[in-house]
Order: sequence, then structure tokens, then C-alpha cells
Amino acid sequence: MNFNKIFALGLRHLYLIKNSFPRVLDLIYWPTVQIFLWGFISKFFTLNSAYYNNTVGIILTAAILYDFLFRASISFNMMFLEEIWSRNFTNLFIAPIKISEIIAALTLTAILRTLIGLIPAVLIAIPLFGVSVIELGVPLIFLLIGLYLFGVTLGLFVTSGLLRYGPSFENIAWASLFFLAPLGCIYYPIEILPNFLQLVAKALPLVHIFEEMRNILMTETVNYFNIFKSIFISAIYFILGVIVFYISYFGAKKRGTLINMGE
Repeated sequence: MNFNKIFALGLRHLYLIKNSFPRVLDLIYWPTVQIFLWGFISKFFTLNSAYYNNTVGIILTAAILYDFLFRASISFNMMFLEEIWSRNFTNLFIAPIKISEIIAALTLTAILRTLIGLIPAVLIAIPLFGVSVIELGVPLIFLLIGLYLFGVTLGLFVTSGLLRYGPSFENIAWASLFFLAPLGCIYYPIEILPNFLQLVAKALPLVHIFEEMRNILMTETVNYFNIFKSIFISAIYFILGVIVFYISYFGAKKRGTLINMGE
């Protein structure tokens, strides 16, 4: 694996962001809107809910972590879609670049796009609602690792679909995470789900991540077993995502559809 090629691929997308105010605005706009929306909703719940002692802090922290996951997934997808929209897709695969280098570049660059959008929103939440994700302490780092791995995995599955079905699969890029959100138990405990859905939900890392987030904020205790279990599950899905990506790539290459992808 050539790290110079990975750096060059990542740098290309960073230059696209740097030289485009609309792209930067888009990265910052949606996370900020999410913070405002859930912040005020949470303040309303505070007056009408006995479940949480700190409704604003818990729901708003959940919204921030969920948006981190969403941004990681969408950032990965967007960089791949940029290649299609700019008709650079064919050039990307004609160049002497390995698939592993493309995946590595997209994975590493996605974290920068994610942070560009999320950091301003997180900073706004502190003075406006008195909520800071830093209150989670050291476990926050591991929670973000699990979320990021799973977000990139969803990106891999979506880009695999783009390779297999072409740009018509693009709408799935925007909807992929919403399919799983109800099972992720982001804003409510897993006990809310029917028993058969609880079994499905436990196979996802999201449940373990958000359940532990609530546990930390409500009881001020940390169960590292749940945290590392979520990272392990995310890693398994990530490996599966890489395998599916390779299968889709070689399938598209065999059918000769790669050359028409950007048309």
C-alpha cells in the first residue's frame, strides 16, 4: 500500500472542500440545525418527562453522536459520488491505484469532513444548552471509534451498490442510515422495541454504544465491556463491507460497467 497515493487522493478532496464555500457551508449547516432542533425539543421534554433527570444533556448528546455517525457515512459516500459527478470515476480506476488505497484514502479523509461539520455544532451546544459531549470522558473516544467504523462500513456498502447498480443507487446513500436508526435505540432504551426486534438490534453496534452513553450520563459508571463489544461488532461489519466492495468492484469490472459509471 502506497501512502503517498492515499495522501494524494485525500488531498484532492480536501482541496475541493477548501475552495468551495457551498461545500463547507453544507458540512456545517446540517449538524448545527440538528443541535438547535434537538436542543429545544429536549428542553421541552425536560418539563414533561420523568424518565431522564437530565433530558437535555442525554438527548442532545445522543443527537451529537448520531450526527457523527451520519456524517462519517455520508462523507464517505460523498467523496465517492464526487468522482462520479465530476466524471473522474474512470480516471480513478485507470490510474495505478489499488482498491485498498482508495478505501484507505476515503476512510481517512471522511473523518476530516465529519469533524469540519460537527465541531462548530458541538461548540454551539455548550453555551446555548449547557451540554458538552466531553462530559462522557475517556469512553467518548472509544464510542466515537465504534461509530466511525460503522459509519464508514455503511459508506462501503453504499459505494458497493453504486459499483453494482450505477448512479441510480445514489438515493440509497442518503437513506441508508435512516433504515437502521429505529433499531439503533438512539433516543430510547432497547426495552421499547418488541422482543424479536431486540434480537436484531443487539446484532448492531449502535444499541451498545447508545445504551452505554445513557448509562454513563445517568449513573456515572462505565461498562467497558459493552463499549469494546460495540467496537468489535463494528470491526466485523467493516471487514464485511470491504469484502462486499471488492466483490462489487470485480463484478463491475467483469461486466464492463466501470467505464460507463461517470457518464
